[in-house]
Amino acid sequence: MLVEIRNVSKTYETDGTRVPVLDNINFTVEDNDFICIVGPSGCGKSTLLRIIIGLEKPTSGEVFFKGEVIAPDNPKVAMVFQNFALFPWLTVKENIELVLESKNVNEKEREGMACKYIKAVGLDGFERVYPRELSGGMKQRVGFARALAVEPVLLCMDEPFSSLDALTAQNLKDELLMLWADKNMPPDAVIMVTHNVEEAVYMANRIIVLSSRPGKIVADLRVELERPRNRKDPEFYRWVDKVYSLIV
Repeated sequence: MLVEIRNVSKTYETDGTRVPVLDNINFTVEDNDFICIVGPSGCGKSTLLRIIIGLEKPTSGEVFFKGEVIAPDNPKVAMVFQNFALFPWLTVKENIELVLESKNVNEKEREGMACKYIKAVGLDGFERVYPRELSGGMKQRVGFARALAVEPVLLCMDEPFSSLDALTAQNLKDELLMLWADKNMPPDAVIMVTHNVEEAVYMANRIIVLSSRPGKIVADLRVELERPRNRKDPEFYRWVDKVYSLIV
């Protein structure tokens, strides 16, 4: 077991009004899990992800990483954001090296690791290019390379494909699945928030379905489909229909 989410609830207070967002969330993340979290808009999916990686504190409950309470500076947990979050004044290579510099990796190692993961995501040759010169898909590849460069045990992603065109998104999904399946590459487990049920069935081996706000777990499903998955397979669409039927 890599991560344990134990009795996590979250309530925001605005002008004296309490707004419950998450209610008593419990689940574990194990080695080789690829978990997708789905649910209605506003049910707390992204809030839950921020709590899991330690960027936000729950109102009650705790998150444990390998038996220790999660911390926001945990070097074994990385995040890929929806909006790329690249520094425009830094090159591709410099954007990746920056996260390694913050972890006190020496210059020679930083360069080697940055080049390794630039190649892993298919961006070799673009090391000295600035973000403004990249397409959306290439910017997100930089985001993946930056997250992978710290060699995380757990990779968290918040709707990482939602701003990309369909073809680019599909290529990136397949490449990410190949990296996840490679035992010689990080990460050991993935948690991804998505609003796209078909995407969740295509990628995940577990799907966690949240209810309307305040989000509660209404299902934790093991997706029993062989890989690579065929979107035209009737069984694939039976799974899509099953997940849709649980989202209320």
